[in-house]
Amino acid sequence: MNFVQNFPFFSILLSLGSGVLTSVMNKTAARLWNTFILIVIGIMSAVLFLYLFSTGESYTFMMGHFPAPWGNEIRAGVLEAGMALFFCIVMLLSIKGGQKHIDEEIEETKINLYYIMINLLLSSLLALIYTNDLFTAYVFVEINTISACGLIMIRQNGHTIEAATRYMIMSALGSGLLLLGIGILYDITGHLLMSNIKESVAQLAQTSGYKVPLIAAIGMICVGLAVKSALYPFHTWLPDAYGYSTVSSAAILSSLVSKGYIFILIKIFYRVIGFDVILNSNVLNILFVFGLAGMIMGSVNAMQEKDIRRMIAFSSVAQIGYIYMGFGLGTTAGIVASIFHILSHASSKSLLFVSAMGLTDASGKSKRFDDLTGSGFRNPAAGIAFTMGACSMVGIPLFSGFISKLLFAQAAVENSLGKMLPTLICLAVSTVLNAIYFMKTVICIYTPIRKKTQDGFPVVKNTSSYNVVLLLMVVLNMFLGCCSQFVVNWINAGLDMFG
Repeated sequence: MNFVQNFPFFSILLSLGSGVLTSVMNKTAARLWNTFILIVIGIMSAVLFLYLFSTGESYTFMMGHFPAPWGNEIRAGVLEAGMALFFCIVMLLSIKGGQKHIDEEIEETKINLYYIMINLLLSSLLALIYTNDLFTAYVFVEINTISACGLIMIRQNGHTIEAATRYMIMSALGSGLLLLGIGILYDITGHLLMSNIKESVAQLAQTSGYKVPLIAAIGMICVGLAVKSALYPFHTWLPDAYGYSTVSSAAILSSLVSKGYIFILIKIFYRVIGFDVILNSNVLNILFVFGLAGMIMGSVNAMQEKDIRRMIAFSSVAQIGYIYMGFGLGTTAGIVASIFHILSHASSKSLLFVSAMGLTDASGKSKRFDDLTGSGFRNPAAGIAFTMGACSMVGIPLFSGFISKLLFAQAAVENSLGKMLPTLICLAVSTVLNAIYFMKTVICIYTPIRKKTQDGFPVVKNTSSYNVVLLLMVVLNMFLGCCSQFVVNWINAGLDMFG
């Protein structure tokens, strides 16, 4: 075994151990250590990605070299390594973009606790990406949930505590369904390793054995993870969680946490159940309907908001709907479009939250549109960055959002299951709604001030690090938009390795 093949295990262990180590550090040391860990894990992920891309093959890693059921397995392919690299980049930029507000909004004695949660969250995301064991995935789903809850409520006020409570209630429902589904799968197959379960499920599908329990397990797992990733109408916790937590928490939660649950769902489709069995179960038709509903209703709710952070949060509901709609198409092209949209949404939404912070800082800390008037002039860098993020969400060419919607449209046209027309109609309606509320916001921040009460809002001078973060976020988004063919080829190669 080449040394580079140990990197997934090292990454999970390093981030998990850093959560413990950070607990005894002061806030400065915790911040520096977290930055160092993210860079190191990002570099290891990049090296692993290049190695796997050159070999063209995935591999499994037995921890302790003990086979199942005594040992645990990690599996790495180009899709997993690339996703781990992307998550590290987005997390690092989100933290650095909101660094000022982390120091201002969190009690000094609890800042190192914030970085404990970040490190545990990173370890859980990496484990969900790499694990080849279904029960291990469940354990890290719970670590992910607890860490995310900590990121919400660490800025202690009434709004965040209420939002964290709602989040835990909905997450407990999703976790319960997920655990029941895993328990049924283990009962009828006798395995927890993903590849072993897939072999047993394939045999059961051929013999029609345990058909009802198998359908029940698939339904519980899919619905449980849909609940945890805030698919409409299970999104009620989301606006307050994103709207009132620190800006770094909002950016990480919207960009990464829900995507970790969605990624493990994709692995279950391909590596646990088998995509043919998933199609025959008809569960994708249910996800398709809820995805279409989320695309429309998330945008409708966003249009009604008068708070910029809550507007961006409701937009996430619509974007999660896009991803599940792609799943519901039931084709490889639909899955590829959904995975690309995971990347597109993560890069766009983190950019929007971080740039919106600069606009609110230039408006007396107010998040209301009435006070944001002219904020694009008072903070030019944040205004330009927000405009570019909005262009991506609407689907303007050169940005990642355009490629996402193009891929969804192509997948819909290629669909032979009668889903083309509703998909194209909802894509068109959702895009128009996106344009209405995002362009309304852009017009607002570039409208000259007319109220005397806004004359006292100062012109904000950003730190150089904040401007660099905004620039890198824009570059990341435009890379996905301009180099989309490379990204799509990478996704296709990763899915081939899944099969």
